[in-house]
Amino acid sequence: MEPAIKNDRHFTYADYCEWDDSERWELIDGVAYAMSPAPQWAHQGISSNIQGQLYIYLQGKPCRVFCAPFDVRLNPDAGDDTVVQPDILVICDKSKLSGTGCVGAPDMVIEILSPSTAEQDMIVKLGKYMEAGVREYWIVAPGTRSVRVCTLNNGKYDSVDYLDAGAIPVGILEGCVIDFNKVFEE
Repeated sequence: MEPAIKNDRHFTYADYCEWDDSERWELIDGVAYAMSPAPQWAHQGISSNIQGQLYIYLQGKPCRVFCAPFDVRLNPDAGDDTVVQPDILVICDKSKLSGTGCVGAPDMVIEILSPSTAEQDMIVKLGKYMEAGVREYWIVAPGTRSVRVCTLNNGKYDSVDYLDAGAIPVGILEGCVIDFNKVFEE
């Protein structure tokens, strides 16, 4: 299913800030895409389980974990026309934190696939995150209990797929491992 588009006008972050807070949108290259009002409970459970493990690991460390809704302005210096709301993100440079989100590329982004957003997450956002310099991008597929880990290497993503995931190391956080046996618990 294709996400709804606001209209064929080119939008910027300034436009985005003027929109009604009761509606959720993401901007990608100036095109506004509607976001579903709220994810299903299984999606929320997976998100909470991942975020919880990251939160515990990051206690006392300089990086912080955040979850949607959280604005990420991927190209603030070049048009400021891409604002996404990843399910989970890790930011290690506190100077990127501003107002309601992050200005620039987070260090890590995790998207949990939903039928309405899978294509956006796997193709469009993958390209935008790579272009912006997100060092590690995880795509979690609840239906297949799999995870694709994309690690930035010389400006391109190297990908590894984990099926029936188990424990997956977080490349940007030395010693951090996410236990997907716990993540997929109901």
